[in-house]
Amino acid sequence: MQNIQHDAEVVAVATLLHDVTLNEDFAGPRRFEVEGADLARTFVREGGFDERRAQLIWDSVALNSTPSIGLYKEAEVALCTAGICLDVVGLQYSLVSSAEIAKIIGEFPRLGMKRRMTRCFCHIAEIRPETTYDNFARDFGERFVSGYKATSAVDLVMNAPFEE
Repeated sequence: MQNIQHDAEVVAVATLLHDVTLNEDFAGPRRFEVEGADLARTFVREGGFDERRAQLIWDSVALNSTPSIGLYKEAEVALCTAGICLDVVGLQYSLVSSAEIAKIIGEFPRLGMKRRMTRCFCHIAEIRPETTYDNFARDFGERFVSGYKATSAVDLVMNAPFEE
């Protein structure tokens, strides 16, 4: 995504705050993305952002780990999502020169990010498995957390309280 008109301040603030609740102390009760989005929106409202910009930040934070939606939202949400996905999973890594990647990592070292994120996602899967059935944490729970069992979307549909 290049040459897209956007509010740079919204993208910057949302990017900085996108994982405010992704830590080993997270306790919920809702998905970490929603808890973080609410905190980010409150923070920017108190800082004078109007409702439209505050909502763009909420969407950016809430959808940062759901690129199948975030990449198709407003420019600010899509750019925030694309940048986070580049950082976390290497989305469109080949579009950035190796010199530019080296420069970025030189200024902003990764500091064991994969290991630290794994601990955080596993923590969420352990203490709030009900919030993980449709996000990144589910995959970490399934791979690394003994006894982890997330809600299945199939079970939700089959157990819906409607007669047919």
